[in-house]
Amino acid sequence: MNDYQGPSTVMQTAVIPTNGSNSLQLSWEPIDPKFLYYAYLYFSEFENVQANNQTREIIIYINGIDWFGPFSPLHFAANTIYSTWPILTAEKIEFSINTTESSTLPPILNAYEIYRAKEFLQFLTNQQDGLNCSYPEYDPPRITSLNLSSSGIAGDIAPYISTLTSIQILDLSNNNLTGPVPDFLSQLPFLTELNLKGTIPNGLIEKQKNGLLSLSVEGNPDLCPEASCTADESNGSRDNKFVVPVVASVVSLCVLVTAMAILWSLRRRMQVAKNGSFELKNQRFSYSNVLRITNNFERVLGNGGFGTVYHGYLDGTEVAVKMLSPSSAQGYKQFQAEVELLMRIHHKNLTTLVGYCDEGTNRGLIYEFMANGNLQALLLGEEADILSWEGRLRIAIEAAKGLEYLHSGCTPPIVHRDVKSTNILLSEKFQAKIADFGLSRTFPVEGSGTHVTTTIAGTPGYFDPAYYISNRLTEKSDVYNFGVVLLEIITSKSVIERTHERTHITQWVSFMLGKGDIESIVDPRLLEDFDINSVWKTVEIAMACVSQTSTKRPTMNQVVMELNESLAIETARLKAAGKEYESKDSIESISVNQHSELSPLARQ
Repeated sequence: MNDYQGPSTVMQTAVIPTNGSNSLQLSWEPIDPKFLYYAYLYFSEFENVQANNQTREIIIYINGIDWFGPFSPLHFAANTIYSTWPILTAEKIEFSINTTESSTLPPILNAYEIYRAKEFLQFLTNQQDGLNCSYPEYDPPRITSLNLSSSGIAGDIAPYISTLTSIQILDLSNNNLTGPVPDFLSQLPFLTELNLKGTIPNGLIEKQKNGLLSLSVEGNPDLCPEASCTADESNGSRDNKFVVPVVASVVSLCVLVTAMAILWSLRRRMQVAKNGSFELKNQRFSYSNVLRITNNFERVLGNGGFGTVYHGYLDGTEVAVKMLSPSSAQGYKQFQAEVELLMRIHHKNLTTLVGYCDEGTNRGLIYEFMANGNLQALLLGEEADILSWEGRLRIAIEAAKGLEYLHSGCTPPIVHRDVKSTNILLSEKFQAKIADFGLSRTFPVEGSGTHVTTTIAGTPGYFDPAYYISNRLTEKSDVYNFGVVLLEIITSKSVIERTHERTHITQWVSFMLGKGDIESIVDPRLLEDFDINSVWKTVEIAMACVSQTSTKRPTMNQVVMELNESLAIETARLKAAGKEYESKDSIESISVNQHSELSPLARQ
């Protein structure tokens, strides 16, 4: 603040609301949603507020998200409010300059400037021969092709290559490499072309047989299998020239028989278990297989910025196939991130990746099918049967457990970065699972306060204000997102109202709590069929999660424990009333009677 000063003649003028309102509104519609904008707002206090025993305290919102404040403009001095990162664009960008409840004077604004970032058509860094990178929109470049052929490299293949998780083409031919061909090369998920020489690990052989890897083994004559590298090579008797081939043939035959037995066993395990889950996951499918699975993309389940989701069948079981749009540059980076992540993590409350396709420009992810769609559609739907309070708590707990696993059960921990109600999917039995890991990030946690600095990403309405201001990502950003989702579960309201005021759900709930009106916060279609103490506890958990200060938010472990207590209160009420309620594997729904009248409930 105050690094940029407005012209003095401009700072001598200001606007305030003429109708006595406590809000100034600025808005514009971007020409192109891909443009990046930067905003500078200028403030200066004209009145001697202290002498007049007045206060002017301002909070600035962008599209309903707390952007800056509260603050009081300096008397006859310039305050410049700006951000070093771009405003995330939408169809319409709205600034709301509001005063706090303690303010006695209306908001003021002296001037504002909006800049559009110039996009350079060429990268400003020097290009290097033999090195190609991808340039995702929100992350550093990733190496996708590395050509070190004829570079005079000697010794073992360097282990650092295993860290190039996005590499697709690797050429190490015509060097003086020695030692074994390392097995970690077979673990690189996007490697499609490899040029070297030596005894090849089984993993690479399998990828070559399946047509997933183009393998060339010329130019490094001294590469060898691990056994021969460690053996005593000084005894070069002629007998070895005959014994080694015979032994190798016998071993090869045994390996072949064993491999056939394993493949036969795996084919049997590929059959879907009775509970509908997949025993063998994370397969790589050809595009022709994807066409067969989706019956030539016959049935569309949904569309999004990533691409289109199709319905399909794999071995008789329903699956969802999410195909990447070729025009989505950001989407391919997310595709890579999601494959890499879901190949190594598994939890009952995270969506299961059955397989993926990465063939030319055709890229897709194959998931288990979630018959009841996403949580937002269920909460905002107009169906006669709606989720009971108990059912909502069970869904909230299962989603919280999925996040708890990412934060506490993974090494290194994982931040999802895009937790929202549309990314919580529901199975046929209403089991909740978190989906869409394309924006996820791992980060080292050696104690509280550990963070990574990264460009803002996520969905408007769910942005963590602390993350938005500081650019410092921690697991508490997911906690904030989950708090917003929990308020959706409680209220069945949209995150941002589709009205002129565009009130955020956290603001509305805070206002209702200030009036002590807890009953009006809960979805009215529930007809007050809930334990009021359970509701209070759940609302308190949600409001703690959306605290403006990230250090005041609970951990997901604490959220799970508190929600379980809230559920225990509700189930005790149901048992005492002799009501039937469903097990944790399914969700109870209730029918709406629009004419029922119940008296208000007070917290006990």
